[in-house]
Amino acid sequence: MRQKFTLITLGVKDFQKALAFYEGLGWKKSEQSQETYALFPLGGIILGLYPLQELEKDTMLSYQQTVFSGMTISYNATSEEEVDAVMQEAERLGAAIVKPAQKAFWGGYSGYFKDLDGYVFEVAYNPFWKINDEGNLVM
Repeated sequence: MRQKFTLITLGVKDFQKALAFYEGLGWKKSEQSQETYALFPLGGIILGLYPLQELEKDTMLSYQQTVFSGMTISYNATSEEEVDAVMQEAERLGAAIVKPAQKAFWGGYSGYFKDLDGYVFEVAYNPFWKINDEGNLVM
């Protein structure tokens, strides 16, 4: 297996509300999106939104909500101000702030929110990491 993810699909309880949330963050759907499968190109990886009920059928697993699944999805910002702006916009769109943005023990600045379906997102600024002109994290 190549060391590369190409698509992450989130099962969402209310597809239209979830779609409005991500579009509210300024994200643009791909033309390859379908009526009930939204695809957002994220610079080398795609985020998909799909009705949870349909994802349960496809995986043959039953959804079990948890407070924390042990996984976060991270957005790396280019400044502390961008972290604050993204956190505020997410909250305005209905996200629950889990941890307000603040100075982090590792020398950066970050906070966490849960989207409408409870997926945990970190919004972070790491002054030790480089983000290139295309917005990609360079290691």
